[in-house]
Amino acid sequence: MEYTVQKLAGMAGISSRTLRYYDEIGLLKPARINSSGYRIYGRQEVDRLQQILFYRELGVSLETIRDIVTGPSFDAVGALREHREKLLTKREQLDLLIANVEKTIAAAEGRINMSDKEKFEGFKQKLIDENEAKYGKEIREKYGDEQVDRSNRKLMGMTEEQYARLEKLGEDVLNTLEEAFATGDPAGELAQKAAGLHRQWLCFFWENYSSEAHAGVAQMYVDDERFTAYYDRKQPGTAAFLRDAVLIYTGMADNDNA
Repeated sequence: MEYTVQKLAGMAGISSRTLRYYDEIGLLKPARINSSGYRIYGRQEVDRLQQILFYRELGVSLETIRDIVTGPSFDAVGALREHREKLLTKREQLDLLIANVEKTIAAAEGRINMSDKEKFEGFKQKLIDENEAKYGKEIREKYGDEQVDRSNRKLMGMTEEQYARLEKLGEDVLNTLEEAFATGDPAGELAQKAAGLHRQWLCFFWENYSSEAHAGVAQMYVDDERFTAYYDRKQPGTAAFLRDAVLIYTGMADNDNA
C-alpha cells in the first residue's frame, strides 16, 4: 500500500505540513517522488512514522529521534518494546493521578477525609516515575540504588510547603540560568546565583551535599543528551554554561583543568 502526503497525514492524524517538514530535516523521506511530483510513502515509511510519533509522545526532540531512527544500529522491535514499557509507566502515572482526583472529589463531598499530604502524593509519585523512566538506569549506575531510593523516599515525605518550594526553586533555577546565559559569563553574579539555586534544588533530593557530586551532576547534564536537550531547549549551550557555572561555584573548575 502506498500513500500520498495527504493520505498518510490523514491516517496518522498529523498535518501534511508536518510530513513535509520531516522530509526537509531528513527525518522521514518519501519512498519516491512520482511523475506528478507528489511524495509517495510505502510500508517502510509508515513504520518509521509510527516510531517517530511514539517518540514524540514520549517527549523526545526531533533531532534526537532522527539520530535514533537513522542510526545503523536502530532496532525497530527493540524500540517498540521500549515504547511499551514507557507507555505502561505513563499509564500507571495517569491511574495514580485519576485515583488522587477521585479521592479529592470524595473528600470535597464529605464522603472521606483526605490529608494535605495525600493531596500531593500523586504528583510526587508521578515525578519519581518520570525520572525513573527517563534517567533511572543511568542515575542508579552512577549513584547506586540505595542513594536513589533514599532520594525518592525523601521526595515522597515532603510536606505541601516543601513540595511547593521545590517547584518554585526549579523555576527560579531555569529563569536565573536564562538571564545568566545572556551575559555569557559563567563566573558572573547571575551565573553563580543560578548555581547556588541549583544546589538548593538538589538538596531537596540529597541527604548529604558535596561539591564533587554537584559538579558530577552538572557534567552529566552535558554528557547525557537527554539532560542537554532539556536545558538547551531555549538556547543551545545552556547545559554546558550551567556545568561551567557549577564547576566555578564548587571550586572544581581548577581540578577539571588540572
